[in-house]
Amino acid sequence: MKVAVMGAGAVGCYYGAMLARAGHEVVLIGRPQHVDAIGRRGLRLEAQSFDETIPLAASTQASAVEGAKLVLFCVKSTDTSSAALEIKPFLAPDALVLTLQNGVENADEVRKIVPQDVAAAVVYVATEMAGPGHVRHHGRGELVIEPSKASAEVAQALIAAGVPTEISDNVRGALWAKLILNCAYNALSAITQLPYGRLVQGEGVTAAMRDIVDECRAVAKADGVTLPGDIDRAVRMIAETMPGQYSSTAQDLSRGKRSEIDHLNGLIVRRGEALGVATPSNRLLHTLVKLIESKQSR
Repeated sequence: MKVAVMGAGAVGCYYGAMLARAGHEVVLIGRPQHVDAIGRRGLRLEAQSFDETIPLAASTQASAVEGAKLVLFCVKSTDTSSAALEIKPFLAPDALVLTLQNGVENADEVRKIVPQDVAAAVVYVATEMAGPGHVRHHGRGELVIEPSKASAEVAQALIAAGVPTEISDNVRGALWAKLILNCAYNALSAITQLPYGRLVQGEGVTAAMRDIVDECRAVAKADGVTLPGDIDRAVRMIAETMPGQYSSTAQDLSRGKRSEIDHLNGLIVRRGEALGVATPSNRLLHTLVKLIESKQSR
């Protein structure tokens, strides 16, 4: 299978490398420093059970998606519309665009722009870019994807590549469940610059997270979302399974980059306002992260 990864950051590099390692033809589309490093020596994947350098193609141009049957769409939520417009002229008619992003609205945004099949995926993986052309995997890696014409074939390819994958009819609920996890951890990790394991040991943090999650759950209920599984247990398990992980929001702020906070706690605030649900804890976290972003930009 020819695979293109649009937005080859930590998540895109991880899944692209796993597919390339399994023998698929993969091209990563990313920033020049990563593309140059990958072109010179391949992509280093430092996983929990192996450390390998994997040869694959890399480009800075959206046109590299041409001919790909599967496009892993891994850009930041803030770039969803612009990136979809970039790849639109080059997509194969039978391509599946699989969105591997934080937030709950990205797949719908892409569907407004491209006529090809688009499926949302819920991503549970802890990764970071350890340097140009070097992705480090800290834990997990499973995907939950929406049904589509190509979802079964794609799921089989991912499973064969060592990526646990399931197809679910309630991806909306799963995306919201992942959103709630992000709302509980991302902003707090970003503000404190602490990894999850140390974060949850802080005084009052468990109670604060409970307030955040309760607000999110109330907004989801008002929005008609059916949340799968035990959300409270899932929140606890994040710190246990990824104790050394910093949130993507923390990584963005540490590098002076704009974060996805508008699509995380900010989305809860917006939907809460629209549905008449109070969200003071999420509003405060959103405001604090925006203030840090504003301070850094000046």
